[in-house]
Amino acid sequence: MKQPNYYSTIITTLASLKELHPTYNMGRHLSTVLDECGDVWGLSDKELSFALSKYAKQLELDPPHSDEDIDIIIKGAMNLTSFSLLEDPEDAY
Repeated sequence: MKQPNYYSTIITTLASLKELHPTYNMGRHLSTVLDECGDVWGLSDKELSFALSKYAKQLELDPPHSDEDIDIIIKGAMNLTSFSLLEDPEDAY
């Protein structure tokens, strides 16, 4: 039985990511994947292939957000001090 060629799978996955997300550069993909892997010196091709495939599937489930959307989320998070979990939601009505 022929062993999978993980190196080729990695290259194919990266090419697919470029087609599906043309605004993302390879550095962004690799940085995100390798950040999840931790110590990359001992990382096998098989482990990298799996991590890259997992990342690609996560990107499919999470649509890309514009910079404006991200700015809105960040600004909203900065105003969380006005929100209190101790307040009764019924009092707002």
